[in-house]
Amino acid sequence: MGAVTTPSPRAVGGRAPRPSVRRKLAVATWRAPREGRLHARLAVDASAILAYCARQREATGVQVTPGVVVGMAFSRGILQNPAFHNRVVFGRIVAFDSYDVAFAVDIGGGDDLAPTKVRGVDRKTVVQVARELEAGAARLRARQDSDFEMSSGIARAVPWWALRPLLSVASFLNGGLGVRAFGQPAHPLGSMFVTNIGSFGMDEGYVAPVPFARVPLYVCVGAVQDAAVAVDGQAVVRPQIVITATADHRLVDGAHSAALARFVRTSLADPDTLDAAAGVGP
Repeated sequence: MGAVTTPSPRAVGGRAPRPSVRRKLAVATWRAPREGRLHARLAVDASAILAYCARQREATGVQVTPGVVVGMAFSRGILQNPAFHNRVVFGRIVAFDSYDVAFAVDIGGGDDLAPTKVRGVDRKTVVQVARELEAGAARLRARQDSDFEMSSGIARAVPWWALRPLLSVASFLNGGLGVRAFGQPAHPLGSMFVTNIGSFGMDEGYVAPVPFARVPLYVCVGAVQDAAVAVDGQAVVRPQIVITATADHRLVDGAHSAALARFVRTSLADPDTLDAAAGVGP
């Protein structure tokens, strides 16, 4: 297989474009992979998800999206599979204090992303989570999220050679001990991170874990696409969504992943059960 190359960004006035804060953080964060990761892929019939989203939007006026529904299916599944709700601190497995989920938000027309964390999703309905996500996304796009603006300012000001050790300290404080530092709250990405690449037209992808956040589970939601599926022995065309997940192999193994996948698949076939699974809602 030949090497795949990508063109260099066009220089402006003899200089390369200034990288975004997210890109600068990425360069300072990641090294060659060395930690154990589990990767999984689910392709599910999206008919029930789309119908559920349409009903909720009509009934509440809240922008309930497939990405939110998928994220909530995983969060409900973690309640049944608590091994996914841990992190490693000083070689010990430690449980998170609360069920917080971060969702990626596009704040730069596809060129920059930022997380919005919703706290205590185990005590909230799908609509309540979607409403909080809407509000958080609006704050980020209006540059009114003080935590994000402070941490972005620090990332812009610190030179690249100093950013890596700074992120190591942040990992210890934010992700490990769970204390506020450098403009970021404790556990800034919660215990699960969800990104919807389907909004960019991509069918599927896998999330690169962010080491300093110490998140045990990453979920990536692809675009809804028509696909041929077998129904009662017959090939029919249905809307399909591909979901991928990346988990910390130090915390979970294939048996845990299979149990979570079964719960998610069953829940997405009937999203109305999601609130009942957590004992919330009417």
